[in-house]
Amino acid sequence: MPSLSAPSGMDPTPAAGMDAPPPTAEPGADGTASADALAQLASHLELDRPQRPELAVQPFATVPLTAGDAAMARELLWQELAAHVRDTRADEHAQNSITLDGFTLRYETVVLGDEPATGRDLFISMHGGGSGPASSNDSQWRNQVSLASGYAPEHALWVAPRAPTDDWNMWFKDHIEPLFDRLITNMIVFEGIDPDRVYLNGYSAGGDGVYGLAPRSADRWAGAGMSAGHPNGVSLANLRNVAFALHVGGNDSAFERNQVAQEYIELHRALQAADPGAYPFQGMVHPGLPHWMDLADAVSIPFLQDHTRPAAPERVVWEQHEIVTTRMYWLAVDGVEARDGTRVVARLEGQTVTIEELEGIAALRVRLDDSMLDLDLPVVIEHAGTVLFEDRVPRTAAALADTLYEREDPAQVYSGEILVQP
Repeated sequence: MPSLSAPSGMDPTPAAGMDAPPPTAEPGADGTASADALAQLASHLELDRPQRPELAVQPFATVPLTAGDAAMARELLWQELAAHVRDTRADEHAQNSITLDGFTLRYETVVLGDEPATGRDLFISMHGGGSGPASSNDSQWRNQVSLASGYAPEHALWVAPRAPTDDWNMWFKDHIEPLFDRLITNMIVFEGIDPDRVYLNGYSAGGDGVYGLAPRSADRWAGAGMSAGHPNGVSLANLRNVAFALHVGGNDSAFERNQVAQEYIELHRALQAADPGAYPFQGMVHPGLPHWMDLADAVSIPFLQDHTRPAAPERVVWEQHEIVTTRMYWLAVDGVEARDGTRVVARLEGQTVTIEELEGIAALRVRLDDSMLDLDLPVVIEHAGTVLFEDRVPRTAAALADTLYEREDPAQVYSGEILVQP
């Protein structure tokens, strides 16, 4: 994939660097068509957004691209998006406040340590509290800001958001993911954070939120740290490729947090045993400690920072429960297929994608990129002993744009996509 240094060092005016690039494709009809499509994409992105026609329906958007031209197209798309973010979100970033669909996420930031060449790690740290007066949750929020110095992650940007509502399940709401998605994109663009080193943690009700958010948006996180929370029956199956830390005080008996924590430690160990090498985990019920563990859970921070998100892991487990999504790493479904109770397990090995399990889904999108396999060679997609697809998967500007604009994550962009119906 292209360099991710563009967010912090690019020219914020898209037209300045958007002249049609010189042909980079190899000689021949396919190479010439690819280079022409790339040039048309560059011209398209120079148009002002309000006057710009939909990219997906432009003839050039579905022209197969060479690997080199696809890489350049990815960079052009990201540079234009980053410039748009700089132009339209500077005020919300300066004010530490994001409003979407009637909900406002305020946050405080703490900078910790020096900035690596690849960008700082990002910690999103959720406060406790719940149903009660706003002042109580405000106090919990301030405490979460102060925990930055106690937890002290290295070379990190600590972001403590204030929950938009004062409900017991304030971090379980379906407005949280879109707000966090926008927050993360802003931090990539304005602060240069590393998109593959984004971590989630939370205390008490914030720990409840980690249990809820980490599995259902697992492809967002390099790691997630749950402190003093309750899982409320959530499944951890989606955390196959996410470092997960679980810490609860041994005397934290409210809602049986201590007992349930031990049960979830055992559940996670069982996931590890069934899938060796997966489900990186640190878990402990701390003997004698109450709900406030006096930073005994801080050992989770270096454990989490030892892990980087695999943008395209070789195996994906995707279960849907209650609040559903349309994508998980390199798998996706159309909206009608995003339902509670579905399950997909898929594995990539060489040029073959094997759908190991498929429950409740009639059509599945498999997204691919040259970072995963060689798109100049045929790809095989199979399920239950049946070959569903065997051919080359074209790289297109449409696939690159769709997967970038969905969530504005520059490290999870795919140049090809195939819809299969097992």
